[in-house]
Amino acid sequence: MDIRTPATAVALLLVLAVPIVPVATAADPLPRVQPEAVGLSSTRLARIGQVLNADIERGRLPGMVVAIARKGQLAYYESFGYLDRQAGTPMTKDAIFAIASMTKPMVGVGIMQLVEDTRIQMSDPVSRWFPSLGKLPVAAMKTDAAGQMILETVPARRPMTIQDLLRHTSGLTYGGRGATPVHKMFPASSGSAAAESTGKEFIERLSKVTLLYQPGSAWDYGFSLDVLGLVIEAETGRSLGSYLNERIWKPLGMVDTGFVVPPDKAKRYARALPKDPDTGAPQNFADRTRADKFECGGGCAVSTAADYVRFGQMLLNRGRLGGARILAGSTVDYMTSNQLDPSMQNYIEAADPTKAGFGFGLSMAVRTSSGGPGIMGYPGDFTWSGATGTDFWVSPKQQLVVVFMSAAPGPIRWHYRRLMNALVYQSIND
Repeated sequence: MDIRTPATAVALLLVLAVPIVPVATAADPLPRVQPEAVGLSSTRLARIGQVLNADIERGRLPGMVVAIARKGQLAYYESFGYLDRQAGTPMTKDAIFAIASMTKPMVGVGIMQLVEDTRIQMSDPVSRWFPSLGKLPVAAMKTDAAGQMILETVPARRPMTIQDLLRHTSGLTYGGRGATPVHKMFPASSGSAAAESTGKEFIERLSKVTLLYQPGSAWDYGFSLDVLGLVIEAETGRSLGSYLNERIWKPLGMVDTGFVVPPDKAKRYARALPKDPDTGAPQNFADRTRADKFECGGGCAVSTAADYVRFGQMLLNRGRLGGARILAGSTVDYMTSNQLDPSMQNYIEAADPTKAGFGFGLSMAVRTSSGGPGIMGYPGDFTWSGATGTDFWVSPKQQLVVVFMSAAPGPIRWHYRRLMNALVYQSIND
């Protein structure tokens, strides 16, 4: 319903005295409401479009879809710019995006469902499913007289567990995140691993690596959630996509989320600018209209802003959306609490400078203080982002769910995470 049209405004005036229960339309992922009804300013929300349209005009951003929900209702849902700038195709709200690492929280929820089902325990060693991963040595780097790094190894002090994988304390890393001898053993990223290897081949490759850190000693970004996706497959005997569709996507009405864009939806797939707007270097990411060799839980899903805001609202609702119960409230509380203790090294800022100062729960970063990280928010906020230009965060204190999606890979994605954070929080009236 477009409340800005004169006819609609008159109709609303005639029924002001009658309580209205907002109902989602086919195009709205949640019940729609005027921003002021949930403590947001329409005037200040309009700054989002002003800022984004100016950047789109300058060629810094192809386009974006933004969904903002507060108190369980959709207060803002708009699209800007181009689905495909080269082709001149306008952005639509139902655009499908490669969401990269925003795949991880969905896999995390899938694992926690199996914990609730008592099929998995947090303390289970990963070797229960993949014995070869229980024998990995740990790096002990040394520097020789010429300043060259020498790789020596020591045994792992304890096994890598499900909890380690969920909170990125497994010792597994991404090859593209460093130049040490250890990094060179790993594939560059989740996407490249899935393009190059089957799930079986991927585990075989990991069985030959050295862990960068002792399990449980340091937060470091890497293949942990890819392994967990394969744990789901091994435990259930089903593909990761099939499991997530039955247990999460279908119950939540996430109709456009999956691991490949089907042919009948390919025209809705968002494309990046051909060149990075800052460096001029060619830029692209995996073509998700074609299936990979395995469905990687670390970064291979596609989704829409509409689908993901429903997922975020489920988490804010402590596991429930409408009639669908995805997780118990206590499980969501556990997932979104900081799991890193002071004895652990925390390298989250190296992975994402916009998360500086954050702790980490299970598959999502968790804010532990109001100050410090360089973006606004509150203790208890939780979030994760995608390297392709997507982001979501949930603020339980503000009863807020924010999702924005763009095809904007590269360092510019950090700019838009900071920018959207400021634009959303400045719109809160109360």
